[in-house]
Amino acid sequence: MAKARSVYSCSACGFESPRWLGRCPQCEAWNSFDERPFTVAPARGKSRSVSRNGDAPTPLHEIDVTRVARIRTGMPEFDAVLGGGIVPGSLILLGGAPGAGKSTLALQVAAQIAGRGPVVYLCGEESAAQIKLRAGRLHVDAPILVLAETNLRATLDQLERIAPLALIVDSIQTVWLPESESYAGSITQVRDATQALMEFSKRTGCATLIVGHVTKDGAIAGPRLLEHLVDTVLYFEGDANGEYRILRAYKNRFGSIDEICVFAMHDTGLREVANPSELFVAQRAQRPSGSCIVASILGSRPVLIEVQALVGETSYGTPRRLANNVDQQRLAMILAVLERRAGMQLGSHDVYVSVAGGLRVVEPAADLGIALAIASAFRNVALPNDVVAFGEVGLSGELRPVSAAARREAEARKLGYAGIVSPANAPDISAAIQRML
Repeated sequence: MAKARSVYSCSACGFESPRWLGRCPQCEAWNSFDERPFTVAPARGKSRSVSRNGDAPTPLHEIDVTRVARIRTGMPEFDAVLGGGIVPGSLILLGGAPGAGKSTLALQVAAQIAGRGPVVYLCGEESAAQIKLRAGRLHVDAPILVLAETNLRATLDQLERIAPLALIVDSIQTVWLPESESYAGSITQVRDATQALMEFSKRTGCATLIVGHVTKDGAIAGPRLLEHLVDTVLYFEGDANGEYRILRAYKNRFGSIDEICVFAMHDTGLREVANPSELFVAQRAQRPSGSCIVASILGSRPVLIEVQALVGETSYGTPRRLANNVDQQRLAMILAVLERRAGMQLGSHDVYVSVAGGLRVVEPAADLGIALAIASAFRNVALPNDVVAFGEVGLSGELRPVSAAARREAEARKLGYAGIVSPANAPDISAAIQRML
């Protein structure tokens, strides 16, 4: 009798090993290996496999692109994040913290496109009656087909007869395949279920939206292979307990990954915010010290954000440098430039920098705004109310030009900001500080 074999797989990244390891050599996670039976797929013999597009390859110029016309959801901001709409046959992974609004957004998207063809909502976490209650709260009255099932193989057999336009899977951690010898939510089941959904979507042209859980570290639960299999990865940013949600694309095969969509959570669901600049910039009669408005570019859209800084004498031997929604290494470089080129003795002061509104800024164009906010907090002098700054700060203290400067200025002037501090009118960081403070 043959001895049963087993394999150990990492619950963080899916790496497999014939023996148990304390630390994963691929993702370096500790105590993440679980044992599962080792199975080998039966040989197909001499049977001939058939590709999705037919028996023979198709020349590129003969491919019919009318089949991949994007599906508009009726939500312009959400369509912009996807690159112009939902591509038929694409897999979209939607993640976020608990309570961020993943299921709410999925149900609203299903309601928007249900009139153009069959839309199936596969709910593995809730019953059909609970989906009906949420639809009533969101005032959704669309012909959505609700299927309360966790057996993915049985679901795919039904979908073959329905031929849906779109499929919502809520969530991927609750469905399971009978041929996969593991429990629902495990690495093996999540991987095999996603591969089955990918094969079905590419073969039938059904657009699939997969809702994924997140771990305590904020990453989407499941192996890294899951993000490689799907076409688009969407993620909710910001505080899930607050009013506003920021949806960002971390991967998009059919569009840019720099676009964002801002939602406001109401009793009737998520509503798009048409002008995010008014959200990220607090309206005050007089700004305090340590506050600076920065003209940033998110994707193809100029957005004004507020950078706040707080500087105080340290109570410890080593000063603290904390950055919220700002790159920590970028902050350290700006502080070094301010000390060396602008003569600010910040070595004995704690520095805290944050971006208001929960938006994370990583582009170098925000360097000047961060530097001015720190200088304003250090000297305890408020910047003028109608000033917007943008520009990259070099190590020698010079201000370097950034892209889309005209569009940044136009957005600032449209919202009533008359003063523009940029590399065009300030050669270095010292000149910009002397002009403003």
